[in-house]
Amino acid sequence: MAIDPATRASLEIERSLSGSREGALLGAIDRTITASGARLLAARLARPLLDPAAIEARLDAIDWFVEHRTPRQRLREALRGLGDMARALSRLALGRGGPRDLGCLRDGLATGEAIAALFAEAPAGLEAPPPAELTTAVAALDAARHPRLAEFRRLLAEGLGQDLPLQARDGGFVAAGVRVELDQARALRDDSRRVILALEQQLAADSGVALKIRHNAVLGYFVETTAKAAEPLMTAPLNATFIHRQTLANQVRFTTVELAELDAKIAQAAERALAIELSTFEAWREAARDAAFEIQAAAEGAARLDVAGGLAEWAGDVGATRPIIDRSTAFEAEGARHPVVEAAVKRAGDAFTPNDCRLDGAGVAGPRLALVTGPNMAGKSTFLRQNALLAVLAQAGCYVPARRLRLGVVDRLFSRVGAGDDLARGRSTFMVEMVETAAILTQATPRSLVILDEIGRGTATY
Repeated sequence: MAIDPATRASLEIERSLSGSREGALLGAIDRTITASGARLLAARLARPLLDPAAIEARLDAIDWFVEHRTPRQRLREALRGLGDMARALSRLALGRGGPRDLGCLRDGLATGEAIAALFAEAPAGLEAPPPAELTTAVAALDAARHPRLAEFRRLLAEGLGQDLPLQARDGGFVAAGVRVELDQARALRDDSRRVILALEQQLAADSGVALKIRHNAVLGYFVETTAKAAEPLMTAPLNATFIHRQTLANQVRFTTVELAELDAKIAQAAERALAIELSTFEAWREAARDAAFEIQAAAEGAARLDVAGGLAEWAGDVGATRPIIDRSTAFEAEGARHPVVEAAVKRAGDAFTPNDCRLDGAGVAGPRLALVTGPNMAGKSTFLRQNALLAVLAQAGCYVPARRLRLGVVDRLFSRVGAGDDLARGRSTFMVEMVETAAILTQATPRSLVILDEIGRGTATY
């Protein structure tokens, strides 16, 4: 459905006239749990569909959740553990992601598996199986059906730690046991005293000489013993292992090939551990890129489930019903309510009075045109906007706040509301109204829905 910027703003579909989400249609009906679900709902309201079959598919998903409350509640509970996989994947693909983005994908895919398992168990005890819209979304979350997704999930589940830093350069995000060389570097970095003590005990046992391993800034790590005890170390066969470094008044110092290598490793351990972690992160990032299609499909599947479940929740809260969508030019609303105004008056403790509207572009089931008159604050503007919003909701694939709505698909929606000038462009209030009305007259088709609120106000006595 084509909706021009002026119409979008005047109907307050995504934002109210003050720029706030509260007071807009999106804010009134949004019951989504996830960020991706909220974005998908906003996208659907921004671009309602024209194909009745596609609209019916979305309505089938909501209908199933309305009829099956328990699976809906279990789904919504599971979705609370789902991060924003789409955004995490986007950051990783652009080279701006970090370990927490990988953690988001790992946890999100695990949640997807839990949701797939929930739906795999559910149909046995249900009267009607889930419709195609839901089964397709669930299938995208089931890693068992997608080898690359399953392999990527296994990779992160086994390799990614639990306490994740924001940046990869902070290190500490690769789990122990994943890479032997990383575990060794960490052991040297974090447990150098224990490692040195173990080597000291081994050298003392092998040589039978009482010795100590010490450290200073000049020699690094070295073996030290008394001058008397050093004699066996300087003769065969021990002199092949112990290399003389320094003789002092009462001590003699040696090194070994293993100790020299250990000394170098300890000095480089922190840098080496970080380098290994960074290379591991890059490998995982490439794996995310390779599985990007499947990850994106899983994120979209979760969003579709979230939107369907959220709209079913909203429908139950406000008593919304399923619209009838066809290819006629009829607009038949019975017991309809304005979704935003009704929510506001309910908060104030009042009730919204439902009303009807019957139009037909063919002039058969009703008039082509309705003229609404009445005193100030009688609800004329509310009535006009309400009917336009019903069309947006219905073609976005949502239930509608009405006892019954039959809608022939609307291809374009126009709204000319209120007075306002554009003096910077040399347009008076009347000229702005006429320019907008001329645009409607030239662009509207037989399938267009038009609401005009006060045209030419103050320019005539009639």
